[in-house]
Amino acid sequence: MLTVALIILAALPLLYLAARRFERAVVFHPEAYDAARPWRLPERAEDVWFETSDGVRLHGWLVRAEREPPDATVVYFHGNGGNLSYLDWLAAHLARRRLDVLLFDYRGYGRSGGAVADEAALYRDAEAAYEFVTRTRGVNPERVVLYGQSLGTAAAADVAARKTCGALVLESGLSSASDMAALVLPFAPRWTHRLGRNRLDSARKLASVRCPVMVAHGDRDATIPVEQGRALYAAAREPKRLRIVAGAGHNDLVAVAGEEYLDEIASFIRESVGADASRR
Repeated sequence: MLTVALIILAALPLLYLAARRFERAVVFHPEAYDAARPWRLPERAEDVWFETSDGVRLHGWLVRAEREPPDATVVYFHGNGGNLSYLDWLAAHLARRRLDVLLFDYRGYGRSGGAVADEAALYRDAEAAYEFVTRTRGVNPERVVLYGQSLGTAAAADVAARKTCGALVLESGLSSASDMAALVLPFAPRWTHRLGRNRLDSARKLASVRCPVMVAHGDRDATIPVEQGRALYAAAREPKRLRIVAGAGHNDLVAVAGEEYLDEIASFIRESVGADASRR
């Protein structure tokens, strides 16, 4: 027994280093702005800049609704790869549905400063985007919708658990980092998950979210299984809505379900914030 205990103790530093290395490799994949390939500002959009609580300057695009006044303002939290330049099409779709949209990049992504290292930084960036919309731009928090995709669902859920908002949309989201680790490393004991730096425990946080919640997931998602989407839905309070898109994977819910899927999201948002249908 003593020999086994010594072996375990000797292996702990290696397990810790392996967990941290694996975590860095899978959680964040920032793509910085390439000056050789300048971005084109989307129609009805403006460049905006705002600062986090720890002094990092973040960049975003604020895309105005096609018709004023907007029914709500959507703060969109993208996934762990790329940057906002890949999302102008989504903002355009939502703008056509009478929604203002803030696309922004976390630190280290796109034109934003700094470098993302862990979920604490991710949450600071997410809160800064919320504060920019509500304080700097003066949007009523009850008409702010937090919309996260993939890793962005963790950021959106964290803000929604602490701040007032009109609705929360979680698309292709993970229930927790531990659940993801169990999927990717099924041979590792659950206690080893604590060696990681990030918890991303969205399912637990949903108990503190008091606005309406919509969970959407593809039933063929090979990145984050649909079971995790169902777990998020189960953890959310009423009122809530679940949309499982048949045949969709991780990033193609709109492509598979089409305009009807975006219509459903827009309808959910209007119902949640109490937008006056007579204005449309």
